[in-house]
Amino acid sequence: MKTFRNSFFAAMLLVTLLVPTISFAKTADVPTFDASRNKLIGYMLSKQLPVMHFSDKVMNDDFAKPAFDLYLKQLDYQKRFLLQSDVDKLMLIAPKIDDNLLEGNIILPDVGYKLLAARIDEVEKMSKELLAGKFDFNREDDYEADPEKLEYAADMSVLRDRWRKILKVQIISRYLDLADEQKEDLESGELKDKEKKSDEELWAKAEEKITKRNTNFFNRMDQETRQDHYDRYFNAITRAFDPHTTYMPPANKEDFDIHMRGSLEGIGALLREEDGYIKVVRIIPGSASARQGLLEAEDIILRVGQGTEEPVEITDMRLRDAVRLIRGPKGSEVRLTIKKSDASKVVIPIQRDVVQIEETFVKSTVLDSPDGTKVGYVMIPSFYRDFEKTRSASDARNSTDDTRKAIESLKKEGISSLILDLRNNGGGSLMDAVDTTGLFVKEGPVVVVKNSYGSKRVLSDDDSSVTWDGPLLVLVNQFSASASEILAAALQDYGRAVIVGGAHTHGKGTVQTLINMDENIPLLHLRKYDDLGALKVTIQMFYRINGGSTQYKGVEPDIVLPSLFQHLESGEQYLDNSLPWDQVSAVPFTKYASSKYDLSSLIEKSGKRVKSDEGLQVIAEEAEKATERAKDTIISLKLKDMVAKREEAKIAREKIGAHYLKYRHEKNQDLDGDSKSDPEKEKDEWKEEIKEDPYINESLNILEDMRQA
Repeated sequence: MKTFRNSFFAAMLLVTLLVPTISFAKTADVPTFDASRNKLIGYMLSKQLPVMHFSDKVMNDDFAKPAFDLYLKQLDYQKRFLLQSDVDKLMLIAPKIDDNLLEGNIILPDVGYKLLAARIDEVEKMSKELLAGKFDFNREDDYEADPEKLEYAADMSVLRDRWRKILKVQIISRYLDLADEQKEDLESGELKDKEKKSDEELWAKAEEKITKRNTNFFNRMDQETRQDHYDRYFNAITRAFDPHTTYMPPANKEDFDIHMRGSLEGIGALLREEDGYIKVVRIIPGSASARQGLLEAEDIILRVGQGTEEPVEITDMRLRDAVRLIRGPKGSEVRLTIKKSDASKVVIPIQRDVVQIEETFVKSTVLDSPDGTKVGYVMIPSFYRDFEKTRSASDARNSTDDTRKAIESLKKEGISSLILDLRNNGGGSLMDAVDTTGLFVKEGPVVVVKNSYGSKRVLSDDDSSVTWDGPLLVLVNQFSASASEILAAALQDYGRAVIVGGAHTHGKGTVQTLINMDENIPLLHLRKYDDLGALKVTIQMFYRINGGSTQYKGVEPDIVLPSLFQHLESGEQYLDNSLPWDQVSAVPFTKYASSKYDLSSLIEKSGKRVKSDEGLQVIAEEAEKATERAKDTIISLKLKDMVAKREEAKIAREKIGAHYLKYRHEKNQDLDGDSKSDPEKEKDEWKEEIKEDPYINESLNILEDMRQA
């Protein structure tokens, strides 16, 4: 079995630092249900995972509980179908999960499938009855929006009342959407006063649309197959080891393969299915979503509309089905109804396109410091490398060479200091994380990699040359992960740069490899089965040169700035079954000798500026309000209260936007004396956005403090 495990290490660097479940591609057909095939998959998981996984977890009763919890979440996370009595029946099977897998006797997904299917039929009938009746929109009513705070319904009467509230929320929200749309159309002149719908007509239209939406929703639920339930069950088994260890059925494996080949056609967002929701993991730089600018990581996609057509509810939809709705031909429009992290909802129109590859590469520009000196700015959106060309010994474009070229070009412009922007950089090539570190330090260790046997390997920069040895500042946020954290941590440990950002980075300090299960079938006579899918397994962990892991905690910046996302439970520490922080012995390294600045003085000066900076104060104030809104998960179902909540969210968005609009207006006045845009500046909108970024403005101030130290 150890030989089996070691055979995967050769491919490790090709799939290192991957974001969790991703989907972009046209999906393959789902295999027909085959009980023997599923028994084989279950047996292979039970035998191979404990051997391959970094943690050396074993499949026993302690393992069975988190596996069951994950299975139950994916079965009915929002607690809209199952009764507590159903859950009790499933819990009787839970302690035997490990034994059943080893015995090739899979029970839980079949029982869960039958229970859920029966309840879906009952709830569908119930919802039709409720929609055929009348709702009192002024009745004192509230609804708990956080499923974690809900109990499973004790009986059908409790479940019926829960669905009454769900449908009531949907109708009121749709009515308010229709009212807002009509108001905008009247103001723009697209709708004449005589064509205006009455309030009664708007309510009737809202109820009609919600009835249609729920009909479509239950039709999709009916399309769930027995094999779908088995695939999700297998994924719950793998994720009980850690959140990045996943089972990929054939369709997901095909999606993964196409993504690795670079096919990013569509809106350009990495998505995952999480607790019944479709959540945005990351926005691909240069994609349609990135250019549109409103879709963000951690957003939840509630509905998908094709152009002006009625949107389709995708809550509880399979990821591949949701992706089919979201993807589409270049030039067509998709309208996404998004639930933001502060619980506000917004409709985002995106014109589908192919990712502009150049936008995924390193970009740079020169900024003016408050003291009149020039500051270089380099953004690394990901640590990319063309591995195909690397293997064939051809010139392979990579982030290290592009960063080096950008810095050399900036040096010719006479820069005095440098900002390296790693915000939203989800990782990539381990090789480039190490090599890019070497652009700023002389030869030495960068990161330690350890496998489950305890064997450690130090990855070092062996090139004594330094591309930039002046003042350096690195920008990060909680979406900076993996390779980004390796680079930021190394520069911090060497004392080579000041790290600036939110409270912490993502905290993904693990390495995964992709295993084709078809190539590892234990017995030859079992090769008769169709594609078994693939397994993405965590096999190693990263450690800083000071001995601490980047896992779980991430990198804590030297200077913390306010963040609109500070209330989000986003990062490794919030994921189910994430591996704990760990440490090894530090490796010998020499601190950077030229760092003359006093960090405590930099922190104090920055803190004073933040309190008087208009942009950062708007962010701090709204972040605090968003934190409070996120805690208040009980929704009042009175019409006037929902109108007030919606207005509050709108004001918050406008308040943040107003600062930047004001800033842009002032900058344009400075350029040409009036409020018109400067044609030359419009040719490079990206550079204008950089100049309006309050985090970069504060970075310029911090670098000035560093130069004056």
